Amino acid sequence: MIQEKKALAVNGWPVVALLLIVGLGSVAGLAVSVINEVIAGWVASAIVLAIAGGLAAGLFIVNPNDANVIRLFGKYAGTVNRPGLWWMNPFCYPKLKVSQRIRNFESGQLKVNDRDGNPVEIASVVVWKVDDTAEAVFQVDDYENFVQVQSEAALRNMATTYPYDTDVDGELALRRSNVEITDKLRSEIQDRLTQAGIEVIEARISHIAYAPEIAGAMLRRQQAGAVVAARAQIVEGAVGMVEMALEALAKKEVVQLDEERKATMVSNLMVVLCGDREAQPVVNTGTLYQ
Repeated sequence: MIQEKKALAVNGWPVVALLLIVGLGSVAGLAVSVINEVIAGWVASAIVLAIAGGLAAGLFIVNPNDANVIRLFGKYAGTVNRPGLWWMNPFCYPKLKVSQRIRNFESGQLKVNDRDGNPVEIASVVVWKVDDTAEAVFQVDDYENFVQVQSEAALRNMATTYPYDTDVDGELALRRSNVEITDKLRSEIQDRLTQAGIEVIEARISHIAYAPEIAGAMLRRQQAGAVVAARAQIVEGAVGMVEMALEALAKKEVVQLDEERKATMVSNLMVVLCGDREAQPVVNTGTLYQ
């Protein structure tokens, strides 16, 4: 594993000043030698000027949140990631620029089967940056393409591990468990990209839905489940209200009801409270038993 290390770079501004002085002096010496027809002076000035031009090739600029990966005769010589003008051995070439800015990648909509075998469409957004420039450049062929392919592979693998939705309390589901699923997705993508020197800052599902061929059936299933859950809550509340009514009548001795009348009252209250339409009142002009 090739890991990032600091390259031995020199502040470029003093080098620029020195090269300007040497260059101007060489040009002046060359002009004087030509005028005076001094061949030795002309040759020496030309050689110094050529050396100064060669040394100037070692100057390079590093922008904020960028890094230059330096290679010397095919070997990794280090990384310069401090912004500014720098100078290194001009034989250190090429100086490959690597951006360490935060970037994001949105996968396409993948069609996969969830844990229960239901076809779903899923996509994700991954926020990432280059953390180790040496690994990003030398461990993989194209780190940007590597991020895309491995992120989609991790998303596909995770989608087959969990169900789209679940009615079991505490069970993770792709649609409901946002925080837990997001953490697991980020962790799985990070495990795949660590070898490429990539840090995954955030990863979350940006789109999830049943595939079109089963979307209608699953929608009816969800609606039925919602109706059943609502009915269960209504019945639970109605039973509590009937119980409170019977206890209040008995405590205040408003009326004495036998078991048959209690059953009739319970039946009527349950119909009123649990019905999906408003009850129509009926006035009894006879006795309680007629």
